[in-house]
Amino acid sequence: MALTACGTTPTRQPSTETPRKPGGYYLDDGPHANPPADLDQVPDAQPRPEPIRSANARPYTAMGKSYVPMTELGAYRATGLASWYGKRYHGKPTASGEVYDMYAMTAAHPTLPIPSYARVTCLATERTVIVRINDRGPFLSDRLIDLSYVAAYKLGLLSNGSALVVVESIVPNTVPTTVATAQAPVPAAPAREVSAPAPAALDRPGVYLQLGAFSLKENAASLLTRLQAEVTWLTDPAIYQTGGVYRVQAGPYANREEAEQAAARIEQTLDLKAVVVSR
Repeated sequence: MALTACGTTPTRQPSTETPRKPGGYYLDDGPHANPPADLDQVPDAQPRPEPIRSANARPYTAMGKSYVPMTELGAYRATGLASWYGKRYHGKPTASGEVYDMYAMTAAHPTLPIPSYARVTCLATERTVIVRINDRGPFLSDRLIDLSYVAAYKLGLLSNGSALVVVESIVPNTVPTTVATAQAPVPAAPAREVSAPAPAALDRPGVYLQLGAFSLKENAASLLTRLQAEVTWLTDPAIYQTGGVYRVQAGPYANREEAEQAAARIEQTLDLKAVVVSR
């Protein structure tokens, strides 16, 4: 690979292979023979104040294409293919210098600040996770983000190797928005305790808006608290549990058109994508 840049060289070799197919992995990549049994319990990454690494904020070139990373935290939203990387890179350095852990909620992105946090929603499974961006890649034109093994597992896209996702940046209010040259981590801000309400039962058929799906009830409760504070006009938002997934939904609405109008209003207000679902 020929790679030139004003900044650091990404440490992970970009693949020129097509996205993985079920049962096949790039070179010797893939899951371990006996992955941990409690992957469902791995919590989402918790956004916290961290300085952006200046070494990872410089323009660079990979596989003949130039990239200009974001130099400050800000709004970002894109839809594209997500892939994942596993044991081939497990224990090896990432572009940030940190060691890649396939069982941690991290991801690689070509231009999002390092480190930063992103919300990733799989459109096929309607699952959502939060990851910490600590690596560069993928460098194929048809892919948007490379997820860690556990993040892909929680989104339900392991078997297909890739899936269409929505990636949205998360900007904590207390995070500095300029590039920092210091490499020492900033102490995490005290976590705000959220009292998670008891999930409701799916006993009212109709048209609903789904605003998020989480494996942890606390994360669903955090979103619900935000909705109740910032969009007071929203129709009866609540948490509904199905299996091990906690879904934040609002409704029911009189019809799909009314629900879609509410979804558009939410996206304008919160830059949050709502999906119309029926049950």
